[in-house]
Amino acid sequence: MIAGPSDQPALLSARSRQERGADPAIGRPHGAATTIDALDAAEAAGSPAARIVRRAFRRTYDVTDLAMGAADVLRSNDIGTMVTAAPALYPHMWSWDAAFISIGLAHLGVDRAGQEIRTLLAAQWADGMIPHIVYGDRGGYFPGPGRWGTAELSASAPQAPLTSGICQPPVHAIAVGRILEVARRGSAEDRAAGEQLVRDSWDALYRWHAWLSQYRDPDGTGLIAVVHGWESGMDNSPRWDQPYTAVVPGPDLPPYVRLDRELVRDGAERPTDLEYDRYLWLIEEMRRASYDPVKVYDTCSFLVADVFVSAIFAVASDVLADLGEEFGQPAAHVAELRTWAARSRAAVAASCHPETGLARDFDRRTGQWIDVETLAGFAPLICGGLDADAERALLATLHGPRWAGHPELVAKVPPTVSPDSAGFKSREYWRGPQWPVVSWLFGWAHARHGHTAAAATLRTETLKLVGDGAFSEYYEPVTGEALGSRMQSWTAAVILDWCTAR
Repeated sequence: MIAGPSDQPALLSARSRQERGADPAIGRPHGAATTIDALDAAEAAGSPAARIVRRAFRRTYDVTDLAMGAADVLRSNDIGTMVTAAPALYPHMWSWDAAFISIGLAHLGVDRAGQEIRTLLAAQWADGMIPHIVYGDRGGYFPGPGRWGTAELSASAPQAPLTSGICQPPVHAIAVGRILEVARRGSAEDRAAGEQLVRDSWDALYRWHAWLSQYRDPDGTGLIAVVHGWESGMDNSPRWDQPYTAVVPGPDLPPYVRLDRELVRDGAERPTDLEYDRYLWLIEEMRRASYDPVKVYDTCSFLVADVFVSAIFAVASDVLADLGEEFGQPAAHVAELRTWAARSRAAVAASCHPETGLARDFDRRTGQWIDVETLAGFAPLICGGLDADAERALLATLHGPRWAGHPELVAKVPPTVSPDSAGFKSREYWRGPQWPVVSWLFGWAHARHGHTAAAATLRTETLKLVGDGAFSEYYEPVTGEALGSRMQSWTAAVILDWCTAR
């Protein structure tokens, strides 16, 4: 849904939404006057989405209404070839967004979920990398394909569609596995479509994991390195503050105009201009290396072994290996996936701080551990690998009073930085807000590792958090205010999965 020119929670009129076959009053209002208007409209409309608006002020929710609202977001953001990450702020396909989005789409149509995965994989580079952005026909986003120049500079990059030159966390096998689970609960046609998706995507996903192992962990440490904070998915996390000090933009950094600040009213919700200078300088460094993955690894100013990406890589490799065994994929490839998974799982566990128990990133340029307290420190809960006592202790910390159980939080959902940390910024992107999609990932991992009660709590509390119907990118943890982009597809997708999960 196009939520106004600034991608904010404007409530479309009942008539305009009904004309499009949608519910008449989805959105989270800001301000007292808007609140009154929204509630009045909700009472008049009497729709499921209207009930969402009313419940938002009581912090309650109805699963059926949320599911209907989430489905509406996905349908509205579907441009045919892809579901855009968000209607205005993110009008293209993002790699790990697409994976989560496909999970939600599976509940609307397994074939459509498979199309989303296939669209992403059609942009896979010849060397195996899955790029972090696949550009559609729309403009309106910076940096666009011209800034990256991948098609001109890299022999591995596709000529079409145009893509960025970096990657994102490898959650795609997790998504394909979840789509298959949903498909097998449906009709015979759904089951066939889900199984065909596994067959069609397995080799591409294996080559993706092989690329990560070869080019981002060339020494076989088990920790997968990122060459840009964007590759982590947690763009401006405090984890990257120290490594970014080594990124010094040169005087020949090409000028640019940020578009995100025009689409999100509060600049405090977005990275700073200095951060953006560094982001774009890293692109310049990669351009000068022609996106050759060996040269990029050797020369890029930013090179950090990312413990959270490594944990995702480990568990996704296991999922992909499981699928490979079931579907008769080459035994040697399945064995490699098992080896990579075990190595990364052990490396994630070994990174844990001896006092806090939190996993740590490792700056490969300085040779130092990064001792910054963020949500990524709970990476072992994603992939496993700790002994039973250590795992129980880390789980208790995540859900305890310093993190998800903090007494000031409106919902018991893990914030990206603890409210008790000096670096906590409640409105700033990955420096404090709660992200429903990350909550889903932890919930999925909890269930996989047998922590069913913790998984159920995350589901209940996250549904409460998003009960406003804005399906926002992220939320202010203390007030529950919707922040960033509204009608965010991956938020809607994981909420729809949780609402329909069995």
